[in-house]
Amino acid sequence: MIPAAAPEATPTPLPAGTGAPDLGELAVELRIAIMRTSRLLRIQAGSDVVTPGQTTVLGLLAKRGPQTMRQLADAECVQAPSMTRTVNALAAQNLVSRNDNPTDGRQVVVEITDQGRAIVEESRRLRSAWLAARLQGLPEADRATMHRAAEILLEMAAK
Repeated sequence: MIPAAAPEATPTPLPAGTGAPDLGELAVELRIAIMRTSRLLRIQAGSDVVTPGQTTVLGLLAKRGPQTMRQLADAECVQAPSMTRTVNALAAQNLVSRNDNPTDGRQVVVEITDQGRAIVEESRRLRSAWLAARLQGLPEADRATMHRAAEILLEMAAK
């Protein structure tokens, strides 16, 4: 006599909250988490010297090198007059210098100064220290998950 085949197992639905959310829910969760974390990181980098927007412009100049006002405005998705105000405030504090564009005299090239670079480095140090302190409180498995999540986010951003 041949034994009867075992019935195929049907997947049991996961209890609520244990499965992966649908893409729409996941997108909302990630957006909120990233925005809140970003806001908290900006607060940590805050200073009496520069605003968060000015810090961002200094960071751009530190990373990309000298930029025209148009390049800065485009990178920050703002209008030229807004970027002019930001650069004027940074120049007044000697955090950036404005120079004539060597290839187009109608344009100004903005460059970060050593003092501006020091602000960027201190801002990065403060944000990294704040985040490291939060990560230190996590179990090792969660830190490994955060490491993988960071890799995935960077891969997504590169596409």
